[in-house]
Amino acid sequence: MDDRGGGSFVAVRRISSSLGRGNSYHSTSAEVVAGSAAWLGRGLSCVCVQRRENDAHPSFDLTPAQEECLQRLQQRIDVAYDSSNIEHQEALRALWNAAFPGEELSGLISEQWKEMGWQGKDPSTDFRGGGFISLENLLFFARNFQKSFQDLLRKQEGDRAMWEYPFAVAGVNITFMLIQMLDLEAVKPGTVVGATFLKFLAENESAFDLLYCITFKLMDHQWLAMHASYMDFNTVMKATRRQLERELLQHITCLEDLPSYSLLNR
Repeated sequence: MDDRGGGSFVAVRRISSSLGRGNSYHSTSAEVVAGSAAWLGRGLSCVCVQRRENDAHPSFDLTPAQEECLQRLQQRIDVAYDSSNIEHQEALRALWNAAFPGEELSGLISEQWKEMGWQGKDPSTDFRGGGFISLENLLFFARNFQKSFQDLLRKQEGDRAMWEYPFAVAGVNITFMLIQMLDLEAVKPGTVVGATFLKFLAENESAFDLLYCITFKLMDHQWLAMHASYMDFNTVMKATRRQLERELLQHITCLEDLPSYSLLNR
């Protein structure tokens, strides 16, 4: 990876093919190692999520329904994760319970969170790149596509690299990448891909969450196809974005028609 500027990451070294769930945190078979790279969080130099200055940005008119749906989604995007907010705390606990059913969480600040692929023992510090919506995306994924969620969390499919991407922090990056790719912080979409997505959003309020699930599974599919390791994460994300853009520009009537949707399992 070329852009190795500031920021930090957590690489996960594969020791066995699954986490080997048990009653104790110490039963994990993944080793977490800290390092530095530029692919985590808002404002870092991840090529896959940067706006290209020379891109043309035509304006697309929205229907009243599309405009209303976009505004509601933008309101979600604007919500920062607040560790003192009870609703946010409960959502974080719900994510843990969905990821590790039957394993008691010792606290919202705990070494246990590293099992899920957070950088440290306090996940709230990692939400700066995606806000509360990135937690909502992960929770939607866990609840609606449980098998795919668990497969990605535990890296159960395919011939995995010795050094794997951290699941949870990768999820935050996917949220941020989608917001940029779809131009969701603009008053009107500036790309055909963004305008196309808003058509789906007007028909399905959960379209962003669903596209997130598709993207996460597609990213892992690309990861395996490219035989990637953690320093290849930016390259994989760029390939994922290109593939997703191509699929969104096909003549489809809903997100379920995307070819990559078939990768998901409930």
